[in-house]
Formats: sequence, structure tokens, C-alpha cells
Amino acid sequence: MWALLFGNFVIGTGVMVVPGTLNEISESLQVSVTTAGQLITAGGVLMCIGAPALAAVVAGWDRRRLLVFSMVWYAVMHFACAFAPSFGWLLALRVLALVPPAVFTPQAAACVGLLVPPEQRGRAITFIFLGWSVASVLGMPMSALVGGTFGWRSAFAMIGAASLVAAIWVWRAMPDGVKPPALSLAAWKETFRSKALMTTVLVTVLYAAGQFVQFSYFAPYYKYKLGITPAELSLLFMWFGAFGLLGNVLMSRHVDRVGVDRAVMISIALMAVSLLVFPLGTTLMLAALISVPWALGCFSSNSAQQARLVAIAPALAAASVALNSSAMYAGQAIGAASGGWLIAEHGMESLHWAAFAGLVAAMAASALATRYARASR
Repeated sequence: MWALLFGNFVIGTGVMVVPGTLNEISESLQVSVTTAGQLITAGGVLMCIGAPALAAVVAGWDRRRLLVFSMVWYAVMHFACAFAPSFGWLLALRVLALVPPAVFTPQAAACVGLLVPPEQRGRAITFIFLGWSVASVLGMPMSALVGGTFGWRSAFAMIGAASLVAAIWVWRAMPDGVKPPALSLAAWKETFRSKALMTTVLVTVLYAAGQFVQFSYFAPYYKYKLGITPAELSLLFMWFGAFGLLGNVLMSRHVDRVGVDRAVMISIALMAVSLLVFPLGTTLMLAALISVPWALGCFSSNSAQQARLVAIAPALAAASVALNSSAMYAGQAIGAASGGWLIAEHGMESLHWAAFAGLVAAMAASALATRYARASR
């Protein structure tokens, strides 16, 4: 479990390195912030398509070798990104670098059900997803600080080195022979036909898109609004990540008692509160306080969503978890692209309204998913 948690930490840090170093990438490669933000969109599209497609391709692979190979690939491509000579090269290499998140996170969640008793499945899944929360509290602030101090290339190289450590740990810790049963075409069809599963996946698309309208442009937003320094930005990311970690720890401990449906709704509602009052963060202290509810719900919501999908149809978990990861990345792409368009057309102040609307829509979809899940039992 700890090796998989660390792997998710490295994956999460790599995915979030662009938002943390967006200002430095923009200045170094002489492109606008909105153009640099399309690194998030392009990566999100790749991960969105890759998660379910690769789930089918690697169905029969031994998970120990698959997860190790994905981390080695992550290392190589991040080192390559660090030497990209232009934005065009960086964009292409960044897309290739984000193949592993489409593999590691969903496949780690899918195979964890084979490593623990069924009654511990929800807690185990949320536990390994703590890696993403730790990435927000340590990884993203660290990459923002390294990028702001030594340049964004150093931040990418740091992730490459951490990926090699993760590969070695997973190889040493993961047992051989872990192979979740391959899903047939009929099982995929059953997944897509399930109103409960697909509406739950839609919830992830909506709240991810809502968040990433604002989250993608954290660095330029606070530079524009508060004149924030790289060190202050790193502290703000660390603050956000600390409460994100707390939210995921609380989710891991209480999700089975509270119930996954209610846990998801609470998480989304917390995020919506922050985004509704986001413009009130007119100082660094106020910005930090306003971000707390968002942080508490940010990563815990995805952990609860994974457990929710497994609970609805355990036999279809490999497909539904891959689709949920795809939905998260689709939301990132939609949010980053929408945020870039909003900045160009209406300015930074318009971002939070679009983000809030996405979360309200996610709450409505979540209530509908709960109804479908109860009807299918």
C-alpha cells in the first residue's frame, strides 16, 4: 500500500507541476499564460483518452511490471521535458509524459481490491489516493518553489528523479502475479449501459472541470491580484495541500461509516463554498482561509468517487475506475481550456463564477447518481 501511495504522490506531483510553474514556463519560453495553460489541456486530453484505452490494452499484464514500467516512462519523459528547446517541443513531450498517469493511478486502484479483504476495500483505495493529497501538500509546493528559484526545468528534472525512486520501490514491494481479471467486451458494454456508473463518472467530469477553470491559473491569478512571489505561492500551495491531505485522511477514516454517496456530496459542497466567495481573498491571509473548504473537498472527493464506483459494481471496477480517471483528466482539459478562454475574453475575475457553476452541476448529477445506484440494487 505504501509503495502505491508513493507512486501516486509522484504521479500527482508531475501532473500538477505545470500549474505550479506556469509563470516561469510562460516567461522562459516567451508565450502567454493562456498559451502555456494549454499544456494542461493537452495533457488532460491524452490522459482522458488513455485511461480507458490503456485499461483494455494492458488487461492481461502483470501489475508489478506494468506499474514499474509506467514509472520508468514517467522518469524518462520528465527528463526529456526538462531539456525541451521550445514550447512546441515541450507540448509534444508533455503529452507523452502523461501516459503513465493514465495507467498507474487507475490500475493501482483496480488491483488493490485483490490485495485486501472486501470489507477493507474502500479504506484501502482512499489510502493509496492519499498520495495525490501528499503531492498537493509537498510535491506541488516543492515544484513551485524549485521552479520559481531555479527555473521550471529543474522542477521537471526533480520529478524525473522521484519517478525512478518510485519505480524501484514498487518493484521491491509489489508481489508477482497480481492480474485483475480482463474485462470482456460485454463487461465494457455493461459499464457504459449502467446509469449509476456513468452518471457517477459524469459527476467527476463536472467537478474536475469546475475546479480547473480556477486551479489551472492559480499562479497567474495570484500574481495579478496580489503580486505574489514564488515563495509565497509555494506556501499557499502547501497550505492548500495540507488541508487537502487532512480532507483525504478524514475521508479514508470515515467513508465507510458516512457512506460514499453522502461523502461525495459533502466534498463537492465544500469546494463550491470556496469558489463562490473566491474574490474575497484580497490578501494572502484571506486567500488562504477561503481556500480551506476547497482543499478539504478537493482530493477527498475523488477518493470517495473511486470507492463509490467499486461499491456500485465490484466486478466492473477495472473499467469504471479507469473511466473515472479519464473523467478527471477530461475535466482538467475542459477547465483549463475554458479558463484560458475566459481570461482572454473577460479577465481573471470571471473564473470563479464558471468554476462555481460546474460544482453546482456536479452536486445535481451526484444526487441523480445516488438515485440510480439505489434503483440498481
